[in-house]
Amino acid sequence: MEAVKIIECPRDAWQGVEKIIPASVKAEYLQKLAEWGFRRLDAVSFVAPKYVPQMADSEEVLQRLVRVGVIAARPNGSGSAASLAIEPGHGGAPLEIIGIVVNEQGLDRALKAPGVTTLGYPYSVSANFRRQNAHMSLSESRRLAEKLSEAARAAGRRLVVYISMAFGNPFGEPWGPEIVSEAIEWLGGIGVEQISLADTAGVATPEEVGELFKAMTKAARGVELGVHLHSRPEGAAEKVLAAYEAGCRRFDSTLTGLGGCPFAGDELVGNIPTEIVVSSLGARGAETGIEPWALLAAVEATRDIRKQYQP
Repeated sequence: MEAVKIIECPRDAWQGVEKIIPASVKAEYLQKLAEWGFRRLDAVSFVAPKYVPQMADSEEVLQRLVRVGVIAARPNGSGSAASLAIEPGHGGAPLEIIGIVVNEQGLDRALKAPGVTTLGYPYSVSANFRRQNAHMSLSESRRLAEKLSEAARAAGRRLVVYISMAFGNPFGEPWGPEIVSEAIEWLGGIGVEQISLADTAGVATPEEVGELFKAMTKAARGVELGVHLHSRPEGAAEKVLAAYEAGCRRFDSTLTGLGGCPFAGDELVGNIPTEIVVSSLGARGAETGIEPWALLAAVEATRDIRKQYQP
């Protein structure tokens, strides 16, 4: 059985929920996910609270995880800042905590926060989306990516870069595989070792997902290439399998499909549910590291949060 990486993204799910989820609830949920075998968590973001008030308590959430022994109070400088008190899950994998950073202030916060093993940076090949989402030009975005790469290496952390609008552009701007390929090659050239191709607006068909991913593997030599796909529910499994068959072994997803991109223009387009990713890949013989009982428990816990906090 071939192993795949499942990156659970509660941060991505939560940031669009209007009703504030208390830090205690977030921390308890993340603790449970870790105990249930979810070893890679896109858990927090370090952005201005006025833009994303839901994520204003990231440091508090992490401190709560320190207090219950899920993560260490201080990074150990080896690229594994989250030393575990709970037993490692699948394959003895350590716990990865991803913290999203969009500027230098966020970088400072992430490096000071406990438990953050990996910095995450959203990088867009769409000028329109870049302006709306990050208020940056291409040159400004690239300067920040260089800064993040240097800082991550110096601090013994990892860096994952998400290329938004990688599978298509709904704004009518120039787009094509050559634009995505150039971005991958440039990011690899500055030392980025993990890149996730994002179908931000959920515009790609399964065939387009597979074709682009396969084509991009040539540009991604030395880079772990993954996908962060959005979809309507009825097309989710097909997109996951198209990426897998094209060689993808790293998948971002959220339990119950909570979250997505407000620019999709379709309220049914959201994150691909983790339960669909796990079941689809499991049916193809892939090893996800998530046991069926754990997946059921995690889905139920996520539904409980949705009932309480999702309008």
